[in-house]
Amino acid sequence: MSAAPEQEPPLVAYKRVLQEVLALRPSGTRQRLAEAMGKNRSFVSQLTNPANPTPVPAQHIELIFDLCHFAPAEREAFLAAYRRAHPRRLRQPHEHHRARRISVEVPDLGDEERNRRLDAIVTEFAARIAHLLHDL
Repeated sequence: MSAAPEQEPPLVAYKRVLQEVLALRPSGTRQRLAEAMGKNRSFVSQLTNPANPTPVPAQHIELIFDLCHFAPAEREAFLAAYRRAHPRRLRQPHEHHRARRISVEVPDLGDEERNRRLDAIVTEFAARIAHLLHDL
């Protein structure tokens, strides 16, 4: 992560964390994130650009954490800067929700790239369902 995020404006700091996390994820993550949020990929680009003043909507934070697989330190850095940038936006502390792991058997498609895509689709589907059910 950046050397001194506390010296940056808070909006820039949390966007930089998001940008750095996404840079380490597989290609297609931005598109999956955009689809999960019901937005265009360009919206995700705005959210990850530290020079763009568009804030990350609070209702999408958990979805972003889930789909981008934030490490605990990345999550903490993002939330600390987000709270400084938008002190009234988070209704409750976005603590890591308890999670449980399940296994799903899927067919082997005979191609590594196709298998990766299938895994990503199943993971995204589970994250979307969990996100929807969490808000009920």
